[in-house]
Amino acid sequence: MPAVQPGFERGFITYSNEAKHELVGVPDLLIIENGAVSGPVARAMAGGGLDHSPADVAVAVTGVAGPDGGSAEKPVGTVFVSWALRSGALRTERFLFEGDRAAVRAQTVVEALGGLIRFIRDESD
Repeated sequence: MPAVQPGFERGFITYSNEAKHELVGVPDLLIIENGAVSGPVARAMAGGGLDHSPADVAVAVTGVAGPDGGSAEKPVGTVFVSWALRSGALRTERFLFEGDRAAVRAQTVVEALGGLIRFIRDESD
C-alpha cells in the first residue's frame, strides 16, 4: 500500500491471547485478571505496539464483534480502543456498538481513526 507507507510502519494482529502475549508483550496475568476484552489489555497492547516497533503512535483495539462471545458484562458490540504516543501519553475508551459483526467492525474503525486524530490534536496543544 504505497499511499500509506510513509505513515504506517507495521501492524500486529493479536486475535488470540497467545498472540497478545507473544507479539506485543501483554502479560498473561493481565489477561487472566481482566479478560482479553478490557481497558487494561487495550492499554498494554498499545504500549506493546510502541515497545515492539519504531512507531511514534500506536492504536490498539480489542472487543467482541459477534455474533457470539458476549456476556452480561461485555455484550456483543463492546470494544476498547487505546491510543498511545511515544511521549507516554495514553488514552483508552470503551464503546458499545450496535449491529452485526460487520457493523461493529466498521464503527470500530471509524472511532479508532477519529479518536487517533483527536488524541494527537489534544496532545499537541
